[in-house]
Amino acid sequence: MSASKSLAGLRHLLVAGAAVATLAVASQAQAAVTIIINNLNAAGVGFNDPTPALPVGGNTGTTLGQQRLIAFAYAANIWGAALTSATPVVVNAQFSALPCSAAGAVLGSAGATRVYRDWGGVPKTATWYSYALANKLFGSEIDSAPGAQINSNFNVNLGAPDCLPGSPWYFGLDSNEPAGQIDFVAVLLHEMGHGLGFQTFTNGRTGNFFAGFPAIWDHFLLDSANNVLWKDATVAQRQASAIGVDKLVWSGANLTAAAPLVLRQGLAGTAITGPAAGALAGTTLNSGEASFGAALTLGGLTAELMPVVSNTTAAGFTGPACGALTVNDARAVNGKIALVDRGVCDFAFKAKNVQNAGAVGILIANNRAGVAPDLGGTDATVVIPAASVSQADGVALKARLATRSRTNSGVFARLGLFGTQLAGADTLGRVKLFTPNPFQSGSSVSHYDTTATRNQLMEPTFNDDQPQAVSPPIDLTLPLFTDIGW
Repeated sequence: MSASKSLAGLRHLLVAGAAVATLAVASQAQAAVTIIINNLNAAGVGFNDPTPALPVGGNTGTTLGQQRLIAFAYAANIWGAALTSATPVVVNAQFSALPCSAAGAVLGSAGATRVYRDWGGVPKTATWYSYALANKLFGSEIDSAPGAQINSNFNVNLGAPDCLPGSPWYFGLDSNEPAGQIDFVAVLLHEMGHGLGFQTFTNGRTGNFFAGFPAIWDHFLLDSANNVLWKDATVAQRQASAIGVDKLVWSGANLTAAAPLVLRQGLAGTAITGPAAGALAGTTLNSGEASFGAALTLGGLTAELMPVVSNTTAAGFTGPACGALTVNDARAVNGKIALVDRGVCDFAFKAKNVQNAGAVGILIANNRAGVAPDLGGTDATVVIPAASVSQADGVALKARLATRSRTNSGVFARLGLFGTQLAGADTLGRVKLFTPNPFQSGSSVSHYDTTATRNQLMEPTFNDDQPQAVSPPIDLTLPLFTDIGW
């Protein structure tokens, strides 16, 4: 759906799928910018759910609905204190059924309801700005028919048997959610971030501008393979960099300057040595990091590498290290770093099984083409370091280990951090955007890359340490907002 109207040269379009509702203030956050929460749920549902609830983590609400609104106002205050605007930001908010299964769930979604360009005094002409940012730059309400600036939706079924069971919402305000629960405040901050402007309106899958014009984001998205900004790139170049894995970076000066204050120095890697390492000796393989186990360090962990070769079964899953290791595999990995193929069961489950067999670390070889994946999962009892290598590197390592004895391989690995590059930035310190191949609708381009360490608020998936913050030294969202005009 689209529409256009004239207001001192202004061009305005509704963003596809966005709805504009009659405003009814339900909760309000007072700060440098006022954020108004417009509760769209019907009586007894979502933000109006009367189900009794015990106060938790500083949230004094005594029903689910009250706790949800209190958490929303808390998150709105964080954003309100970080930004300035003479015009209130109205957020349409509701709980509803979002896509989910026993294995995963969409936690929430949000975005700008309208975009604007070419008003008098606009910083960049022929460029789309999200509604809230356009109001800020215009200095007052930009539209003669005002509406909400942001639409947001949150998953009402989270934690149900068919919707990520065992992982319900946590409505505390203290960023101290129990293991497995999802911090609602952090998710609120993330989704409001999108609605406030953390998104491009250009279609990354097709490479086409929205209604023929670039977004303000496209003035800062740099295709580093061709050294061209998205606003100037060809359709084919935008398509390619949107699935370039690590070839799309943010060129804005404020974000680049803030990156060293937030991102860790040193990239995950696996250094290979030893008399049986062959051509791999002296190489450092790019590695993914784990969200569980001991953190990788600059010193790293060095030990002999031994493979897990037999499938085992537990909880209905059969695969390498999916159950207690066989006697021979357990003997092989005891005191060593276990090399295990990815597949079938969870990463943390594999790590726990090799740890139980005496392994001092685990290296997981990817089972599909592409870069070494980060390893998601949670298990506080896993205390060994874990990392991954690509499928190609895994094949090469397994070839060197194929002639090993039952207790020795002559191939050694160091799991650790290497170099001075920032985790989540390119070699020039420019922060990377999330550009997996294949393209992921709703996630690609409009998020930071998952290689960012520490984890960032605007990554595409929820992390246990997702921050309740938008500014350095914890988070990089606000410096990007400064680049685009906030």
